[in-house]
Amino acid sequence: MEFFEYLTPVDIDASGLRKILTIENSINLCASITQVIEDKQTTGTIYCIWGEFRVNREVLDQGVRFSMPSCPNAIAWTLTINHNKILTIHCTINQQDHDQDFIESIEGFVSDWKAGLVRFLAT
Repeated sequence: MEFFEYLTPVDIDASGLRKILTIENSINLCASITQVIEDKQTTGTIYCIWGEFRVNREVLDQGVRFSMPSCPNAIAWTLTINHNKILTIHCTINQQDHDQDFIESIEGFVSDWKAGLVRFLAT
């Protein structure tokens, strides 16, 4: 399944986006993440709405991809910006369908990223 949110237009470039999208800063950008337990730049551990998970951070040409490799649903999310200054939040899981409560929690997670980025970019 895939989930999307967009911010447009935004006043940040890919380099700036990569600078703010760190594991450590995820707690400030997404209300669904309540604790950063460990941050080693490209890997770490967070506590979020689904519990405690190891998280990986991968730098992309136009943003960042995060993933939870131990998550049974293989959740991953990317935050990228294109040449039209559209910031895309794209989240995936490895299931074609799921129970409604879990789907709503993912939608909330993606919306929390959007709200956090809106707040951050407004300052």
